[in-house]
Amino acid sequence: MRITILFENHSGFKKGLFGGHGFSALVEHKRYKILVDTGVDGEILLRNMEALGIKPADIDYLFLTHGHYDHTEGLKALLGARRGKKLTIIAHPDIFAKRVALKPHLRDISLPFKREELEELGAEFILTRSPIQIVEGIYSSGEIERTTWDRTVGYRIESGKLVKDDVKDDIALILDLGDSVAVITGCGHSGVINIAMHSQKVMNKSIRALIGGFHLIGAKPELLEEITEKLKELKVEKIYAGHCTGFEAMGFFMTEFGRAFEPLYVGKVIELG
Repeated sequence: MRITILFENHSGFKKGLFGGHGFSALVEHKRYKILVDTGVDGEILLRNMEALGIKPADIDYLFLTHGHYDHTEGLKALLGARRGKKLTIIAHPDIFAKRVALKPHLRDISLPFKREELEELGAEFILTRSPIQIVEGIYSSGEIERTTWDRTVGYRIESGKLVKDDVKDDIALILDLGDSVAVITGCGHSGVINIAMHSQKVMNKSIRALIGGFHLIGAKPELLEEITEKLKELKVEKIYAGHCTGFEAMGFFMTEFGRAFEPLYVGKVIELG
């Protein structure tokens, strides 16, 4: 399996690639191409895809890790570039929930498009809370079982009232590598340890690699130490982190895991056997 980072906070080292706040990755497995998230800017996503030789019409499936704008705002541009070609989108049923953040100011952080307007452009949604096989060897985690995480991200609007949002729609893509699995997270709002343990439980296999954003910006050292200890206990072999992980957490992981840790950037390719 091959994973190529298409959208990330950091542009990396290849000329002609652009960074931006958000995440998107392409998974290539056998004859299938599965896109994970679309970043925050459709123009940047399409430019990076073109620079890397990836055609929007060649994408077989889109997997959305959760319904925040920085993972979904490229959706409309992607669908438009396919010129009406249908695209199956796998996500959690709460993906279209209305969400706001209060800091640093009141702002909408929801998926910025209505389901109907995306369907008019060719989107076909599969919304499920349960783990499902997307293609042979690639699975949706389904809703993540949580035992260690209690950081809410913002608020949802329900019946005209603000309620704390625990982002239950935060799911992960699981890649079956035979003797182990790799797990791709978007922001890791469910908690990176919960995601790892849940994926291990769903697949009954050890975790070779964790890839994506871990939502650890501003995390206290005690939390980073706890996460590191648990990842070592779970015998996670490789960690590829970026987006919302934060520089402090990435530096901490680099110190703790050495060569087993690598930062993400646009254009980075990860080869998994």
